[in-house]
Amino acid sequence: MNRFITINKKINFFKKKEIFVDGDKSLSIRFVLLSSISEGKCSAINLLKSEDVLSAIKCVKKLGVKVKFEDNKCEISGKGLSGLEYKKNLILNAGNSGTTARLLCSLLVDTNFEIKIIGDQSLEKRDMNRIIKPLKKFGVNFKSNYGKLPLFILGTKSLKPISYTEKLGSAQCKSAIMIAALKARGETKLKCLPSRNHTELMFKNIFKIPIKIQKKKNFEHIKIKGQKKLKAFNYNIPGDISSASFFIVLTLLSKNKKLKIKNTNLNSSRTGIIKILKMMGAQIKLSKLKTYKGEKIGDIIIKSTNKLKAINLSYKLNSSAIDEFLLIFLVACRCKGISTFNNLSELNKKESKRLDWGIKILNLMGVKAKKIKNSGIKIWGNENFNLNKKIVIKNYLKDHRILMVSIIAGLTLGGKWKIFDSESYKTSFPSFIKTLRSLGAIIK
Repeated sequence: MNRFITINKKINFFKKKEIFVDGDKSLSIRFVLLSSISEGKCSAINLLKSEDVLSAIKCVKKLGVKVKFEDNKCEISGKGLSGLEYKKNLILNAGNSGTTARLLCSLLVDTNFEIKIIGDQSLEKRDMNRIIKPLKKFGVNFKSNYGKLPLFILGTKSLKPISYTEKLGSAQCKSAIMIAALKARGETKLKCLPSRNHTELMFKNIFKIPIKIQKKKNFEHIKIKGQKKLKAFNYNIPGDISSASFFIVLTLLSKNKKLKIKNTNLNSSRTGIIKILKMMGAQIKLSKLKTYKGEKIGDIIIKSTNKLKAINLSYKLNSSAIDEFLLIFLVACRCKGISTFNNLSELNKKESKRLDWGIKILNLMGVKAKKIKNSGIKIWGNENFNLNKKIVIKNYLKDHRILMVSIIAGLTLGGKWKIFDSESYKTSFPSFIKTLRSLGAIIK
């Protein structure tokens, strides 16, 4: 049965002024995977219990790693850098998680048995060549479905360090190379376009791995020496900025609202949405800032406004907001003037073709929006835009962000919405509906 959500009424008032959002997904998955190859017991508070993270946990358990959940605490007993248990005919299911599938391959570079990695219908459509190509240089063998899942990986015990240039701005590609480099003897050199830097921060601030990072022109140059043991560690995972972004936009586009989102990850490689929304006239402040294990953390305070302005966005901010562009498009509906966003081809390589879906949703709402050269989008905004029509969202490959942005649109812009695959938000943000209802949203 394909269940659906209906939104028939805007959110009128907030029942409370402060919220927390679930733990950061990027940090949670990295905690699970890196803990599995550490020396001893690692623990995390506020680990995200989303379907993506649970997929990562199921995979490492199949590799002989012990995982224990107790209340809000997760304990993982690491097997060491070379201690994962590889078995014949092993199949690992990454579910919907691209991060899990790609970084899992880097954990398996020394497997002496061929291991099969699979995923759901959406993940099977996503590009795996971005990690297959560099991992092959380490000496790893792959068989795949034209660069997509399912794939088979056969490693080697004599991994060699590599030099590689990454031109996609993909944090998953960069992280896969960095994790594989840990198992190689010698120094791996990586030249890459800037992207989220959680893996680098964990290497440097938690594991004390000898890693060198230099910025030269538009690229980052990273050097890593392998064969260093990873010490066990504890982690208190902050809230996810991507999850917080839905509530930032909910507040921004509602009338006379103010909200504080507490203890959120404000890593500069992830806060592009805040910079972009401020450029559009949003009132957003950051408070109680601190640094925790290399990550910047703090509270976000947002006020609603009816004075938003259109922008012509530089592509340089794309990588730091890549998961939030559907929300940014929604804000552009209420901006005075025409907004333009360029070089967003990466959006169509996500769980669904998000750039195409962004245009489709805007058009269904009655907003003039079209695709332009260089994989961009142009949106004609109206500061008084308000919906009064029926909209049905379905067949979107259960992309969690399509569902959640549609809900935010219904709660702020109006209309009568019917959104299928109502459980898909659990992929990344299990408490999304519960948190909205706690604020006063009527969701059926």
